[in-house]
Amino acid sequence: MDYNCSQEGGIRLNKLPVISEAEWEVMKILWQSSPMTANEVIDALASHMDWSPKTVRTLLNRLVAKEAIAYHPDSRPYSYFALITEVECQKAETKSFLKRIYSGSFKPLMVNFLKEEELSSADIEELRKLLDEKSDPTRRG
Repeated sequence: MDYNCSQEGGIRLNKLPVISEAEWEVMKILWQSSPMTANEVIDALASHMDWSPKTVRTLLNRLVAKEAIAYHPDSRPYSYFALITEVECQKAETKSFLKRIYSGSFKPLMVNFLKEEELSSADIEELRKLLDEKSDPTRRG
């Protein structure tokens, strides 16, 4: 599955790149700690992904080509860093998901979520507070 980190009406003038599921894993590592060398990214992914170093380097090169990440050309080995934020991609993915699956409407998603998920009293209270704040902005604080 590909993630289209395009942001409608956001800060960026350009659309964010389409990021594959594998590339997303690399991005998560770089969002946690940047800059990182290719070997550091490989080591960080080794704990939960069974990828060869060549695969990780290919993913890094793809992300550079997509302008999702860049590297410091003066450093040897290269140090990679994200050009797009995790929050940007999360927001774009949420909008994209809502549009694809729920025709852009949040209510059916929320209804489905509330019916299917096990929520603690604390979770319900937090959701109630967020909804109250959304309906009456003067309650924020």
